[in-house]
Amino acid sequence: MISFFICLFLLIGGYFVYGKVVENTFAPDDRETPAVKINDGVDYVVMPQWKLFLVQLLNIAGLGPIFGAMQGALWGPVVFLWITFGTIFAGGVHDYFSGMLSERNDGASISEVCGIYLGGFMKNVMRVFSVVLLVMVGTVFAVGPAGLIVTLFKNGNVSGIVTSTEFWLWIILAYYFIATFISIDKIIGRIYPLFGICLIIMALGVALGIFTHSQYQIPEIWSHFTNMHPKATPIWSVMFITVACGAISGFHATQSPLMARCMKSEKQGHFVFYGAMVAEGIIALIWAAAGCSIYEVTDGLSTGLSAILANGQSAAIYDVCSKTMGGVGVALAMIGVIVCPITSGDTAFRSARLVLADWFKIDQGKYSKRLMLCVPLLAVGAFVGHLDYTIIWRYFSWTNQTLAMIVLWTASMFLFKEKKNYWITAVPATFMSAVSMTYFFYAKECLNLGTKVAYPAGIIIAAVFFGIFMYATRKHTKEAA
Repeated sequence: MISFFICLFLLIGGYFVYGKVVENTFAPDDRETPAVKINDGVDYVVMPQWKLFLVQLLNIAGLGPIFGAMQGALWGPVVFLWITFGTIFAGGVHDYFSGMLSERNDGASISEVCGIYLGGFMKNVMRVFSVVLLVMVGTVFAVGPAGLIVTLFKNGNVSGIVTSTEFWLWIILAYYFIATFISIDKIIGRIYPLFGICLIIMALGVALGIFTHSQYQIPEIWSHFTNMHPKATPIWSVMFITVACGAISGFHATQSPLMARCMKSEKQGHFVFYGAMVAEGIIALIWAAAGCSIYEVTDGLSTGLSAILANGQSAAIYDVCSKTMGGVGVALAMIGVIVCPITSGDTAFRSARLVLADWFKIDQGKYSKRLMLCVPLLAVGAFVGHLDYTIIWRYFSWTNQTLAMIVLWTASMFLFKEKKNYWITAVPATFMSAVSMTYFFYAKECLNLGTKVAYPAGIIIAAVFFGIFMYATRKHTKEAA
């Protein structure tokens, strides 16, 4: 278990060391924040720092660091490296700048922020990209819990309307409507910190269960530095896309403005944004360790984990909690698997409302104006919710990391214009460009061209993106002179 603890200490140390480097590069000051300056009592509401952290964690996490990490564990303990270094040098940086750039621009949605630094074309691209991604996230996190609730009732020999997925889907969508519509401090600010604590306790319980059961041994990276995926799916770049929220996620950039509108001081950003991402990385590391240690390995392949995941991700979470924590774990698993995705889903729709409000300049202080956006958004969500769940999820994974790539390039341009060290964002932006583009050329749901085309194409396009960025900086320098 040495490599697990090394990665854990690196994540914690990364928050205090590299997180501080990122904060100092941005240089927060004592200017008046949007929550204080605007304070409309709906979306701009001052909340205490501890509550900001827990709500941010729950908004960005949900089941992302659990589902992604468990799937990532199919490749073996090599996934620990991506979770650790991805969180420190990419995910934490991405989340911090997405939140702080929103804060510096009156709590603007990420699409508007991208437009400020990358131009009008990218602003329109991000507007469409963000709304589509957010509706997919909200829908995915409604259909999953609805199906699990039905399964629980059927396993309890209950019949009637409560065993209808359609019934629970509409119940969840109705809740989404209420949570999207009312003031952020009425439900999200009051209840969600409790669920955030639940998510943390759930992860700590799994970790403790692994350490107290002698039959579970977390394998070392150096003795399993191979591709352990039963289907021989390549590590590059499928593993990087699959882990998603456990290392870096563009979805986070759509959620950070929610808390950017509720901060009392810019100096809270390190703890709220970078800190929440590190906490999510730790949760992902624990769940990846569970996937690597609990299940059988045959001929160096993760066959046992593959078999349990074949029953569905919710079934795998239930099984891990049951094996590590017993009855208490099962209760926590039910809360986590049902509640956590719902809490991420409603904030996804809330973010979509704010993106559209910023896009069409619709004031959200009045009930009628919020209804104007909430009703069509939830109607689209209801339609998408009746499509194939697996198809929605596959397209979500790629759009998610592509969004992260664009946000990192946005932060790079901001730092350049501010005459600050833009390499801390330009390097991960280039890396994520290679990840996203390689996957786009390789994946079956995209171009399906195989590794021989995907590998060089992804790297070449990432190099082109970096070249465009450097050209833009030189052009800007000449114009300024």
